[in-house]
Amino acid sequence: MLRLPLYQVDAFVDAAPFTGNPAAVCPLEAWPDDALMQAIAMENNQSETAFFVPGGTADAPMRLRWFTPTKEAAFCGHATLASGHVFLTRLRPEAQSAVFDTRAGRLTVTRAAAIGGAAGYALDLPADGPQAVRGDHPDRESLAAALGTPVEAVAEGRTWVAFLESAEAVAGLEPDLREIAKVPADGVIVTAPGGGEIGAGIDFVSRFFAPQSGIPEDPVTGSAHCRLAPYWAGRLGRQSLTARQLSPRGGTIRCTVAGDRVRLEGAAIDYLEGTIAVPAPA
Repeated sequence: MLRLPLYQVDAFVDAAPFTGNPAAVCPLEAWPDDALMQAIAMENNQSETAFFVPGGTADAPMRLRWFTPTKEAAFCGHATLASGHVFLTRLRPEAQSAVFDTRAGRLTVTRAAAIGGAAGYALDLPADGPQAVRGDHPDRESLAAALGTPVEAVAEGRTWVAFLESAEAVAGLEPDLREIAKVPADGVIVTAPGGGEIGAGIDFVSRFFAPQSGIPEDPVTGSAHCRLAPYWAGRLGRQSLTARQLSPRGGTIRCTVAGDRVRLEGAAIDYLEGTIAVPAPA
């Protein structure tokens, strides 16, 4: 058997364990077979398991990949934050940043101010603003039925975005995940402006459902905020925003939009450190 290091990190936490989004992180010396990484991700049964290996030279960026329990992901924000946290606390505690080459381009995790005593980080990620937002989207009514609430408009793209009227409407969703799984997209983001009792002090709120990828509801989704932050920055007329994902675990993200990049700030807390035993290569 081959033994590999494994860490589980809560990312985008509210400065306390059991909040934010848990991610498993496996730092490696070289890539194993894709089938083994997929099997590890399925066994971990977290929304994402991240694997990273050194670059081609000592100074080259590391290479990072993400797997859901059912498939490799094109982009994942919270597992990037978790990977940066592992690198900066376990592998290179003297470094100030972790740089990763990924399918989504070059991503950077930099140390930032602590948040409530938890280690704080800033992620430099690509912006991916919602496109084609309109009220007459042909699937708007079916998506509204799946979500169990009226939808103001839908943005198309790899991940759909449904716009609701209030934070209370987002928090109160009881969606039909079987119907959402039929949506021809990687997942569905639901968002609304902040305000009111639930969204007090928050600029916008969201939830994220991706049963298509083996993730019924993701607790806190960095990649979703790469889509949402540019939209809400334009709508609210401010480049710096505070967002909250209203999943049962919950998490807060500070977002800054700068052209075609988005800076997401959040905290990370260690939950588990150990090794896993997997079949050795033949």
